[in-house]
Amino acid sequence: MIEVFIRQSTHLAETRHVLTPSTATAYAGENDTRRPAASADAPPIVDVLGVPFAALSRDEAIARIGAMVRGTGAHQLVLANAHTLNLAAADPAYRDVLRAASLVLRDGVGVAIAARLRGRSLAYNFVGTDFMPLLLARIADPQLRVFLFGAAPGVAAAAGEALRRVSPAIAIVGATDGYGDFDAAARQVQASGADVLLVALGNPLQERWIAAHLAGLNVRLAVGVGALLDFLAGRVPRAPHWIRALRCEWLYRFCLEPGRLWQRYLVGNAQFLWRVARRAPTERR
Repeated sequence: MIEVFIRQSTHLAETRHVLTPSTATAYAGENDTRRPAASADAPPIVDVLGVPFAALSRDEAIARIGAMVRGTGAHQLVLANAHTLNLAAADPAYRDVLRAASLVLRDGVGVAIAARLRGRSLAYNFVGTDFMPLLLARIADPQLRVFLFGAAPGVAAAAGEALRRVSPAIAIVGATDGYGDFDAAARQVQASGADVLLVALGNPLQERWIAAHLAGLNVRLAVGVGALLDFLAGRVPRAPHWIRALRCEWLYRFCLEPGRLWQRYLVGNAQFLWRVARRAPTERR
């Protein structure tokens, strides 16, 4: 059943847990956030509200990320949606973190609409709940060592079991929740020998934490995954398939938790479209 679940999502959600004040440290500014110079093999880029999205197909993205994991250096992958860009628009330091990532892929219909208003295309929707398990399985050749960090106690371990069922080549080398000592978590990751780190702390903390610690984590790839671990562990229910096919899982989640999500989805979506529409006429010139 887990394989079916992984193939059917249409929306990457944020994490559900609440960080304590002691763990909610702002990490922006601890890293060099300058956008690296484009290399000769850089993918086509579509700028949306100051964030550079790579215009890649699913297979092109998997090939490029696989090369990162097999190569040298440490890389940050960002899956960004309208909520991510709203946060970045309000926080230039966070926007710089996104701009400095090795690769930014679009997650959600809103970003695709924004690209179209610029006369550009971001055709493939990299829905994290679908894409990340598929990515890990595809680049696990012959084996991929993965560390899971974040969510509530016990969730990361349960999500690791689900990923093992996706592919026996995925080796979970560590799992820790997002309620403990963040510095201790960084040391665990460093000692684990992981190739890939999945961080489920929610936007914007997960991207800031990765950017601040990436150089010392001894991993090839780190990705902020929001509520992916909750979904894999079965802690967060999925929308029925027909709702996901209509790209309305956000509405399903809003109906389940209106008190928590009304500002993000009702106010946030309108705010995002306003920001995009305000910039689109100038950007198309």
